[in-house]
Amino acid sequence: MTNYLILAQIIVATSVAFVWIFRYDVIIEEFKKFGLSDLTRTFVGASKISLATLLIAGLWYPTLISIPSILMGVFMLAAQYFHFKIKSPFIKHLPSLLLLIICISITLVSLNII
Repeated sequence: MTNYLILAQIIVATSVAFVWIFRYDVIIEEFKKFGLSDLTRTFVGASKISLATLLIAGLWYPTLISIPSILMGVFMLAAQYFHFKIKSPFIKHLPSLLLLIICISITLVSLNII
């Protein structure tokens, strides 16, 4: 289970960092479609990158894992809400849905629930 947890943390952290750093133009378009402000986008981006960093730090300090995975899951749940709100096609829902499922799994494993 430990190897799964490590892999899951790396997948979530690198996915989020990749999108928010290298695909920022897509983020700008999506937040405009969602009707959210630049300030909100900046807050979400800084928070997600910080949480991704904490997930990576959790590889060495396991006590850091549960809270960032819960908060990242909340952001992914919010992404699902906004995609439903603007009636995005399912393919647009898929990345945040998969990351939400992985975040739930990370949380459950890190808290020794499964």
